[in-house]
Amino acid sequence: MGKEKLEQTLQATLDKGDKLFVPYIMAGDGGLDVLTDRIAFLEEAGASAIELGIPFSDPVADGPTIQAAGLRALEHKVSLKDVLDLLKTTRNTREIPIILMTYVNPIINFGTEAFAEACEESGVDGLIIPDLPMEEEDHIFPHVKEKGIALIRLAALTSPDDRLKQIGDRTEGFLYAVTVKGTTGAQATFGEEVGPYIEKLKTFTSKPVLAGFGVTTPDHVRDLSQYGDGVVVGSKIVSDFHDGVTDTIRELIQASKG
Repeated sequence: MGKEKLEQTLQATLDKGDKLFVPYIMAGDGGLDVLTDRIAFLEEAGASAIELGIPFSDPVADGPTIQAAGLRALEHKVSLKDVLDLLKTTRNTREIPIILMTYVNPIINFGTEAFAEACEESGVDGLIIPDLPMEEEDHIFPHVKEKGIALIRLAALTSPDDRLKQIGDRTEGFLYAVTVKGTTGAQATFGEEVGPYIEKLKTFTSKPVLAGFGVTTPDHVRDLSQYGDGVVVGSKIVSDFHDGVTDTIRELIQASKG
């Protein structure tokens, strides 16, 4: 389980000749009642893993769409504990790897040791923590590492090469290549530097490199996947679920196949 399951699952997809597609959804958007069905839909539609956002009142990496989803979830009183409890009771209903995306404060509030244990019991395979610098990882999260849960690092366009090499060397599961200089959200196009940047990251890590932030169309999925190993898609998935539209989600996932 954990890191091994995530990495083996991703590699099996790449070995088939497909690219990786990791959708992001906000846990509790629309209420916790819909979360299990949304996970099942994404698994059936062919997602590689699911990034599950935890609602938080100060989401520094999130753009307007995901911020709004987080506020809707908070209106439903959804907490980190609620999400982990649900994942625990439903863990036998899914095979797809689950990655939690959360911030440092909710984890500290939960208690790092208790959080790591709850993640293990809930079948969480990886973590993305945007406001956790590398220098603080070992100090704050030894318990997470002991449980074998992958710590997925984010690489920024603005980081110097020596920093990117460190991040690439330490990432687990995959390397998350941030493709914009800002927060999440829809993009019409990407800068000319994005392709070479993803290709450069491929030389800095043995793990798959997935591009994220601003990926909203099947063409984005295909174009960015040419340079790396696939994509992470958030705002578009969140808005489509909120609007009750699922055909477009299937189209996005299918764009990563073959």
